[in-house]
Amino acid sequence: MDRTVLFKNNSRGDDNRRSRQDMVSKLRKDKRNEQLLKRRQLIEEDEENQEYEQNTPTVIVDPLHIKHVIQNSSDTNEILSAVQSCRKVLSRERNPPIDEVIDSGLLPHLVQFLSFEDNPGLQFESCWALTNIASGSSKQTKSVVECGAVPHFIKLLSSPHLNVCEQAVWALGNVAGDGSTYRDHVINSGIIPPLIKLVNPDVSMSFLRNISWTLSNLCRNKEPPPAMDVITSLLPTICALLNFGDKHVLSDACWALSYITDASNDRIQVERGKYQSERERERERERERERERETVEHIVPPYQVVIRSGIVKKLVELLAHPEVLVVTPSLRAIGNIVTGNDEQTQCVINHGALQHFPKLLWHKKNNIQKEAAWTLSNITAGTSAQIQAVIDAELLPYMIDVLQRGDYKTQKEAVWAITNFTSGGDPKQIKNLSDLNALPPLVAMLGVQDPKTVTIALDGCHNILNNAFKLSEEEGNSVAIAFEECGGVDIVEKLQNHENERIYCRSVEIIDKFYKGDEEDEAVEQPTVSNGKFEFAAPSTNPNANFQF
Repeated sequence: MDRTVLFKNNSRGDDNRRSRQDMVSKLRKDKRNEQLLKRRQLIEEDEENQEYEQNTPTVIVDPLHIKHVIQNSSDTNEILSAVQSCRKVLSRERNPPIDEVIDSGLLPHLVQFLSFEDNPGLQFESCWALTNIASGSSKQTKSVVECGAVPHFIKLLSSPHLNVCEQAVWALGNVAGDGSTYRDHVINSGIIPPLIKLVNPDVSMSFLRNISWTLSNLCRNKEPPPAMDVITSLLPTICALLNFGDKHVLSDACWALSYITDASNDRIQVERGKYQSERERERERERERERERETVEHIVPPYQVVIRSGIVKKLVELLAHPEVLVVTPSLRAIGNIVTGNDEQTQCVINHGALQHFPKLLWHKKNNIQKEAAWTLSNITAGTSAQIQAVIDAELLPYMIDVLQRGDYKTQKEAVWAITNFTSGGDPKQIKNLSDLNALPPLVAMLGVQDPKTVTIALDGCHNILNNAFKLSEEEGNSVAIAFEECGGVDIVEKLQNHENERIYCRSVEIIDKFYKGDEEDEAVEQPTVSNGKFEFAAPSTNPNANFQF
């Protein structure tokens, strides 16, 4: 399975723990409705802004005519009306003439009007027009930046006129949302101090929503991610936003935290070999602890900053929020945290996250189920104690259920969760999984088209069979029979002809190790089952005799 995402991240499907970049996220591809990267303000003005609309003549729709009026009129009201006309035509819901306005040469005039402190109405209309231009393509956003608008927007964050200030926040959010280059340009231009100063109990909820959305855009994009000093300066404000009850503010704050915890591999992800033994895992943990001791003390990775902020507890609480708008990013942030080391995972477990997973795995939204299964797959890639925590939270029946009945994307994540469990669990824990009849749905996933999923499912089946024979011959025979009865042997035999080398090798290994009979010359002896044990018939002296079953 190519586990790649929109932002040019490479797949790392061979790792036990899989970072967010290993998951194809439909929400990101669709630029989710809940939290768009850019926003265009349509014509839905409130009473505060209607004072600038009084006695306004008919809207001028030709950008060149608007420019002519602006260049040649000395009447402030006439100029205001012309800029207002420009803003209105850019606020049309369908096909706003952004390129026509840019090509007309209006942008330098609009940027110039941002500095007219004695005319807040003109500042507001100009800022709104530029906001909508910056909501367009990267090329259109670039035209706004290259006209020198960003420093003016930042200065307007300190405007005594709240509508002007709010519009500037919106404009900066659109510029920052274009990508890491303009995000850093906005940051380096000095947005952070005046922006975080705006977060206070007296600000309107509409304004606070725009602030939280712009803050989230300052945290997003990973190539490169925001500098650590930026994260450190923004995190207290983002944490404070989680104390507001508004679902949109909570959503944007959680998305910001998900971006922070979704850092590049060298900042958050710990390389792990696939399905390591417990001894190998312990050696890796010791090397990890040694690396942390050698790390310069003031260089702290993003996840550690988040953990030290104490916000994990709040993120865990938000997993129970009634709004999908909030649950999705809070689960994403939690999921990102557990892609790292055992300390991160344990922090999430210690704050009671596992108790929320029954509802998450049975959530009405398939995407929530998928994210929950993905998160669990990274928890079951942890220590034996962390796997036991999953057992103690009684999550195994839910994991098996979504493996059997979830939608396909959720099933694929559940395969990872089960197989990681069988890789890191002790014999008793794996037997617990086997006793809950995990084999039939795992065997069913051997028939899917995706080679990666088939490979992981094969590994899980192998681990369950191998563990059973380690416990006792009786237990091994019992599990082997169960595997055969649910069609596992037939499927694995067919997979021996698979073009994928790893699938072929693993299939051959399973048959040879657990089901191989005496194969002498052309006679292939097949086992029979008697009293729960495999038995083999004596070789026939008749070369034409049928095989005995």
